[in-house]
Amino acid sequence: MKKLYILVILILSLGSCDVLDVSPQNDILADDAFKTKAGIEKGILGAYTSFQNLSYYGRSYLIFSDLSADNLDHPDDATALEYTQIDNNAILPENGSVDGIWSSAYAGINIANNVIARVPGMADMTPEEKNIALGELYFIRALNHFNLINYFGDAPIKVEPTIGTNGVNVPREPVSKVYEQIIADLQFAETHLNETNIKVRASKFAATALLARVYLYQGNYALAKAKATEVIDADYELIDYAAVFSDESAESIFEIDFTELNRNRIAEYNFPKTLNGRREVAPSSSIIDAYEEDDIRRDATIAYAGALPYPIKYDDLSKGADNVIILRLAEMYLIRAEAEANLEGDIDAIQADINIIRTRAGLENTDADNYDHLLLAIEQERRVEFAFEGHRWFDLVRTDRAIETLPNLESVDQTLFPIPLSEITTNQNPGMRQNNGY
Repeated sequence: MKKLYILVILILSLGSCDVLDVSPQNDILADDAFKTKAGIEKGILGAYTSFQNLSYYGRSYLIFSDLSADNLDHPDDATALEYTQIDNNAILPENGSVDGIWSSAYAGINIANNVIARVPGMADMTPEEKNIALGELYFIRALNHFNLINYFGDAPIKVEPTIGTNGVNVPREPVSKVYEQIIADLQFAETHLNETNIKVRASKFAATALLARVYLYQGNYALAKAKATEVIDADYELIDYAAVFSDESAESIFEIDFTELNRNRIAEYNFPKTLNGRREVAPSSSIIDAYEEDDIRRDATIAYAGALPYPIKYDDLSKGADNVIILRLAEMYLIRAEAEANLEGDIDAIQADINIIRTRAGLENTDADNYDHLLLAIEQERRVEFAFEGHRWFDLVRTDRAIETLPNLESVDQTLFPIPLSEITTNQNPGMRQNNGY
């Protein structure tokens, strides 16, 4: 495929540690840059760049969900102390990688907000073009807000540009209120974006698929089922499992673009040292044992260097140019199944959706035949289907199964990451409080 080279907009720097620290002169530079449709397009591309950050989808965000759960371990000979904290579920507020997740997400939100503020004034854009641009930016903003509440809980809602010190001291808002903003943004995006096969840009069905996930996490099962069905009925297909992780496959709905110039370091942290990786994480014995004997997903997910297992879904060690999948069709089947099970709906339909995924994996049909067993079967399928794709921690936390499942998790307080110390010390709003237990 022709890779999309995402441009970094210097006027909206992502390099600041303070997520809301944007120098005053940027206002003048941004006004100068966003004069035409071409400038808005560059701004949209720039809004995607925060997803590439190493603390975000470039490495840590993806890895931490499996490491804080039971899919990955931090080996004894690994050197990243921040990863030790994640593995032990004993995270310090000054953990730099956790700070990077927070700051990357808010930097992406701020870029999107700066571009959003200027779209209405573009004289050379039609109303339809403006709505498409806004839909893409709202999708980006929604995904960032959603990722923040999944790790941190209550979070500031940012829908206006932050320039200088204006808007720096903002309170955390309840998760329920953040969900309202996320859903509003995604509904606009779903309405105005096109149906496109460009997987590295937001599309109508990317918004629909993310809405399905959002509604599932929120516990709005009827809407989760409805949105997942819309995507299942669209033009995506389940393909050979190993082929899913090639760039922009037929199963992919939305993915983060990485190139040799804008690389990820996932393989570097996954691969053993004998293959020139760092092996900061390794598949746990628990995830290895979780695969049934004939499950073809195991060999497409875990390889061995001698006796050492390592993840291989993202395996471009030399260039780090493999895209990272955020949304794909298999998830929609399992969202629909889980939503139907929570609604205590049609058991045959729930089994059918599970079996579509199991058949692709080379397995026999599920033998789960009541709602409790079906929900556990779905949890198991999600674990092995999405291993090392950054789902496991969120699945256990949102279903209240984390403490029961993870032996080093003793308190519900540990199911949220700490708000970064840098945010606590710089944000002077009384509503910017630390999570319990930190």
